[in-house]
Amino acid sequence: MPTDAHPGPLRVLVFGAALRAGSVNARLASLVARLVSDTGATADLAGMREFTMPLFDGDVEAAEGLPEGALALRDRLERCDAFVISSPEYNASVPGVLKNAIDWVSRVRPQPFKTKHALLVSASPSMVGGNRGLWALRIPLEHLGTRVYPDMFSLAEAYQSFTEDGRLANDRLQQRLAETVTGFLSLVEADVRYVCLQRRWYEFLGDETEAAVTQRAED
Repeated sequence: MPTDAHPGPLRVLVFGAALRAGSVNARLASLVARLVSDTGATADLAGMREFTMPLFDGDVEAAEGLPEGALALRDRLERCDAFVISSPEYNASVPGVLKNAIDWVSRVRPQPFKTKHALLVSASPSMVGGNRGLWALRIPLEHLGTRVYPDMFSLAEAYQSFTEDGRLANDRLQQRLAETVTGFLSLVEADVRYVCLQRRWYEFLGDETEAAVTQRAED
């Protein structure tokens, strides 16, 4: 075991990106958190209402600094090794409330999204399950230096897809989601426990932090 190995279980922030209390994405986030815990990792389950913030406004930032909701999300991101977003799809794209949160947190230095691993999932009553929104969500996250997991999970016809105990009614989809979570956490574990390279991460060109070294596991 390397001397800089990660101590303790992996820490994963899981949050649903919809404000509505009965959102199917909140249910999907809760299920993902259970699957994360089943692997032995620690899941920090959160909802978007925990990170309330105004619309991004440079004048507000200059006069008042970052809002409390953005700082709270920053703190939760900094405490995790990876994060999962369960996001609805609004008009084939990212919900405004989620994009606004990303924009606010992107103003923090050092950048908390940078070098974090992320898994994106979605649930929607539509036949595409919110997948178009996830493709749009990848863009700002990857721009900020997040390592977004290649495989994404989208749950179609979500209003009819959950059992009373919070699992997916379709056993095949339940298994696929569990395998996606397990595969994602295996990659995160390889990076944080078994570091083999140290490299700089350049995707977020707005970050001018000196010696911003990223520890990466690569083949």
